[in-house]
Amino acid sequence: MNIKKNKHIGCFFKNTTERRSCCNPQKTCNTGTWEQLFNGIQDPVLVVRPDGIIIEANDATLQAARKTRNEVVGQGICKIIHGGRWPHIKCPLEEFLKTCSPKVEETRLPGLFGEYSFTISPVKEMDGKINKIMLIARELTRDEMRKVDSIRTAKLAAIGELAAGVAHEVNNPITGIINFAQILLDKYDFDPAGIDIVQKIMKEGDRIASITHNLISFARADSGEREPVNPVEIINASLALVRHQLQRDGITVVTEFPDKNSVVIADFRQLQQVLLNLISNSRYALNARYPGFDSKKIIKISCLKKQNGDHPVYRITVKDYGTGLPQSILERLFEPFFTTKPPGEGTGLGLSISYGIIKDHGGDLHVNSILEKYTEMIIELPAGT
Repeated sequence: MNIKKNKHIGCFFKNTTERRSCCNPQKTCNTGTWEQLFNGIQDPVLVVRPDGIIIEANDATLQAARKTRNEVVGQGICKIIHGGRWPHIKCPLEEFLKTCSPKVEETRLPGLFGEYSFTISPVKEMDGKINKIMLIARELTRDEMRKVDSIRTAKLAAIGELAAGVAHEVNNPITGIINFAQILLDKYDFDPAGIDIVQKIMKEGDRIASITHNLISFARADSGEREPVNPVEIINASLALVRHQLQRDGITVVTEFPDKNSVVIADFRQLQQVLLNLISNSRYALNARYPGFDSKKIIKISCLKKQNGDHPVYRITVKDYGTGLPQSILERLFEPFFTTKPPGEGTGLGLSISYGIIKDHGGDLHVNSILEKYTEMIIELPAGT
């Protein structure tokens, strides 16, 4: 990779006047030493303005982002670190930079496909103002990643319990509303307009009842009958149910399955529910990016046996090349009612329920995504015997 060196790299903490003076050819300057120190740091380091614009980056950052210096400097921090964001969604990292306060922020750095911790250090000028902020990235250890995962899981469990409590309180009165509406329809004569209003009351009541049921399912996944099943059979059964829709949308499905029989201990119906939800999300993302027919409308589904530490697992991956997702929202995807779809097109419960089902099976569900490139949903389930 050709990396253009910056002759002012040793002076980026100085203001413009000081920089001109320091880098005057007639004066002695330790630019070379500072440049060597800066680029000698093995972890990615960036210097940004409070508005998130990058003004300097070391070699490790360029290698991690797989970009040249000219492609990084002058860009927004969210675009380089998170791969970008949607206009209506704020980047938490950009928002925090505006406060100019020191912090350790956990995030993802595309190109490394791992979990990183960012140390955010504001740099004060002689007059006390903060015009530059230094960000130093450090890859999290396996123990630290487990800690992050446990915190996320505990947070989701707490949200689920709260949601289930609310759902129980709402369930009884909404059942009464639906029943009373049915009594009105059965015992009283209404004109067509009146009948239509009562039917709409029942329809909306049923919708609320469905949401409360899903909330309860998310918090306390129903444990159905579990037995040794082949995950490939579940995938094929799920595809059979949506194959016509996918073909109508011009979506091609590419599969990669093991040669030998695979076995997991699971509830066939519940895992099918998860897969149908993931496939549906991929279909939505592809249609949103490519409304018509396009050769890039592809969903890749694989089921491969892997080792997770000392334990064998089956990793089921559903990957599409649709709209992708901003990195800044990935941690919220499994929260109840959080949805990236427009109002009226999603309740934000599908992934929450799917997450609960997989966790209840002793597995894990996580996501990798880069905006305008791809989304990859990964299920890991313990291998059966």
